[in-house]
Amino acid sequence: MKWTLRACAVGALLFLYAPLAIVAVLSFNTSRSFSWPPAGFTLHWWGDAANDAAIRHALTTSITTALWATAIALILGTMAAIAVSRFRFFGRDSLSFLVVLPIALPGIVTGIALNRAFQRFGIDPGFRTLVIAHATFCVVVVYNNAVARMRRLSPNLEQASADLGADTFTTFRRVTFPLLRSALLAGALLSFALSFDEIVVTTFTSGPGIETLPQWIFNNLFRPNRLPLVNVVATAVVALSIVPVWLSQKLTSGD
Repeated sequence: MKWTLRACAVGALLFLYAPLAIVAVLSFNTSRSFSWPPAGFTLHWWGDAANDAAIRHALTTSITTALWATAIALILGTMAAIAVSRFRFFGRDSLSFLVVLPIALPGIVTGIALNRAFQRFGIDPGFRTLVIAHATFCVVVVYNNAVARMRRLSPNLEQASADLGADTFTTFRRVTFPLLRSALLAGALLSFALSFDEIVVTTFTSGPGIETLPQWIFNNLFRPNRLPLVNVVATAVVALSIVPVWLSQKLTSGD
């Protein structure tokens, strides 16, 4: 049974990561096609990708969007987590469900709903709508991390702080936030990675002239002359996404 489970685990890992490894190897292929095995190895395409203005612009857009969405998610997710875990009020369970719901909905449903909402309120698609759209699902990640930590923390610490004369904001700054710091940082890292990779919601909420890195990959995937650059950018996106996810796992592994 032990060897069977090990074989199943190895098979699952190969199923998940073998395609990524193939794309990474093809990013060094001398040929412009997806032919396998590679005809040769070169760093030429990596140099071309680094000097491509469209790729640099898409990368900047993705990073900026992810940073803004993560910042908004940290504020809203933390506030919602404290409200749900420390206060009793009518509709608390419904509020918790509604906060988590966006991550469970299909991306295309969320994208269409946000697109219609922006049209209804007369908001033109652009960078602002893109950040708002990404923040809707990033809030869920921060909220889940924060509320899980808050439920494990004893409220006696905050009550003791209040008994000693600290007001609400002082208690949060000196007691609650230090205990939440690693959970919030883990949530922020996961939010950044989630926003950086998003394409479905982005397609429905970004405006003209705005192109994130995943969108650039999709738009150039069917252009034969751009295939080598697509492999390079896809490999770079995977590598960049691994870092925040790994750091988040390390931060929460001891909790």
